[in-house]
Amino acid sequence: MSTADRGNGGRTYDPDAQHAFPDERLNEVLAYVDRDEEIQTYLDAQNVNPVDRKGYNDHGRKHIGIVRNRALCLYDLLKAGGVEFNGARQQGLDEADEAVIIALAAELHDIGHVVHRDEHPYYSIPLAADVLDRILPEFYDLADCVRVKGEVLHAILCHHTEEQPLTREAGVVRVADALDMERGRSRIPYEKGGRGINTLSSQAIQTVTLREGDSYPVLVEIEMTDAAGVYQVDELLKSKLHDSLIENDIRIVAINVREGDDQLIERIEL
Repeated sequence: MSTADRGNGGRTYDPDAQHAFPDERLNEVLAYVDRDEEIQTYLDAQNVNPVDRKGYNDHGRKHIGIVRNRALCLYDLLKAGGVEFNGARQQGLDEADEAVIIALAAELHDIGHVVHRDEHPYYSIPLAADVLDRILPEFYDLADCVRVKGEVLHAILCHHTEEQPLTREAGVVRVADALDMERGRSRIPYEKGGRGINTLSSQAIQTVTLREGDSYPVLVEIEMTDAAGVYQVDELLKSKLHDSLIENDIRIVAINVREGDDQLIERIEL
């Protein structure tokens, strides 16, 4: 039974749960990353430019934790649904490396914010490469270090909507980045002091859950308190899902859960 079916709505990866993929190597890497001083310092430092200097929302520990958890839960559901991944396989790596690639890319995808918010995915590449050169030899021989590193960097680059993922591992990271949208945490910034559609839509998202679908491997269910939230989903999540290589495996359903008012929308499939 997958993590996302154990009652947490695909919100948290549990290393002790049973998964639809070999998880021992992933769990060792996650334990290492969580105690690595350099990585943890980056998670704090990378928040300064987007939050303090540009007025965006969190791109540090909280965002990274959400994206990593949802990426792994999304991957688990896709694997349970029989979706085949190509990144690790085409490099001659093990199936166990698929989750490692996803987790490391999710962990390091926003590291480039320490340089600048604008075009940060391109700054993330050299910085993440240095970190990977240090930590991957703890788990892999030289040849596999090169291959895992390349796949992680590809996934980091392709979380940017301007770049097209060539692997499903990269697609998972790309979509998971967009799934951090609850309660105004969208990647579309607030309009300071305004009441525009960006502000209204980003405030409208109440919960995002991932679970096994009836006819798709993954059902993404988004509860909103205002129909304006549809704009948020349409502008952010759909653009990330497009050309992700997993768009045909995911169904998105948005539900208006607000009570007591006339409903502009009760349920819509996107």
